[in-house]
Amino acid sequence: MAHAHLTIDLDAIAANWRALDETSPPHVETGAVVKADGYGLGSGRVAATLARAGATSFFVAQAGEGREVRKAVGDEADIYVFAGHLDGDADLLTASRLIPCLNSPDQVARHFSRLPGHPFAVQLDSGMNRLGLEPEDWDALKGDLIDAGPRLVMSHLACADEPDHPMNARQLTQFRDMTDGIAHRRSLGATGGIMMGPEYHFDLTRPGVGLYGGLPFAEATPVVALSAPVIQTRTVRPFETVGYANSWEAKIESRIATISAGYADGLIRAMGPKAQVYAGNTPCPVVGRVSMDLITVDVTHLDEVPERLDILSPAQGVDALADAAGTIGYEILTSLGHRYARHYTGGA
Repeated sequence: MAHAHLTIDLDAIAANWRALDETSPPHVETGAVVKADGYGLGSGRVAATLARAGATSFFVAQAGEGREVRKAVGDEADIYVFAGHLDGDADLLTASRLIPCLNSPDQVARHFSRLPGHPFAVQLDSGMNRLGLEPEDWDALKGDLIDAGPRLVMSHLACADEPDHPMNARQLTQFRDMTDGIAHRRSLGATGGIMMGPEYHFDLTRPGVGLYGGLPFAEATPVVALSAPVIQTRTVRPFETVGYANSWEAKIESRIATISAGYADGLIRAMGPKAQVYAGNTPCPVVGRVSMDLITVDVTHLDEVPERLDILSPAQGVDALADAAGTIGYEILTSLGHRYARHYTGGA
């Protein structure tokens, strides 16, 4: 079966990092979140590009992700692990020189007993109730942790994609209440926090989705383009149906193109009824259900059916496609499958 093409613009990722870096005061470091295989785009390529752009602090979700990033960025960069020090991680944390973000009293005890003297960070729960030391645990352990010298003390915002949400101010206050007065670097804002202004920046910011062209960084340079070949076209007469479960019925004689991509490639099945693909700047509605390997598209209005149709392009970014699927751009990016013929541009 013909391949869909995924093009990843590494120069655009670097440009987005620089743009986000410029929003912070000079004393604030801008890190880079490269978890989930660089948001699905290849953590090694992405991290190496960002290191050349000037990033020196990187964040992954799990220790296993840090190995590839270490190879890409060299020995000097800091690589933080959001999940912390899990049982069985000690050898990998040591070998790849990773910095676990300790999240619980159990992790603190594990790290200090198994890797005494190894660098660590501390993650605090400022209200999201997902990861991090609770305020009472922080109060109990703060003295020992501060004496041991964390590389970073951080928390994470729950509602940063909604700048006016009152939760943001509550978490900012909670984080300050927990950390004001310590002599160690602090971090609170990811992409959304950066967008809310310097009071959320502290000493280090952690942009993630904004690097890859996603909201809430509306001014981001697009990073990904995705096109799929048209492998067949057909004429469908009025009242004939297309796809599984007869979910679309032609009202007029229609020209239907079948393209080579589907939910096995990360194109979410739920997007079918609302999604569009593009012939240049001309939208073409998806008709019928998105199936595992194929998508059917109404191209009746085109004078000529192109050899390929664009799924992600300047005309439609990841967040627009996500809206059609009832999800977010993060899921679109991290779901992009491995069957695509991947092409990287820039990054030198």
